[in-house]
Amino acid sequence: MELTHILQYLIIAVVLIVISLVIVKLNHKNFNLEVNKLVSYLGGKDNILDTEANMSRFKVTLKDVTKVDKEGIQKLGAKGIVEIDNQLKIIFGPEARALKKYINEIK
Repeated sequence: MELTHILQYLIIAVVLIVISLVIVKLNHKNFNLEVNKLVSYLGGKDNILDTEANMSRFKVTLKDVTKVDKEGIQKLGAKGIVEIDNQLKIIFGPEARALKKYINEIK
């Protein structure tokens, strides 16, 4: 009887681990999709000169700020956008560092 309980708990644990891995994988795909949208809203990867991340802020230096779709960026979850010369400071929250890393990888 005890062996069957152990097997049942083991099966439940394996199922939960598989479900967790699937959820993590789906969230990662969504993140990549959102970052690709962000790059396009910033005018494409050729328009991005430099990126920085500081706490919740994502700062991007652009060739041409007029190519930016600020409404699109806000729909992705930006809490605020400040434009100074050819730079945008975008408040994204804790994802800012991950955004910087991903955008630097695709450039």
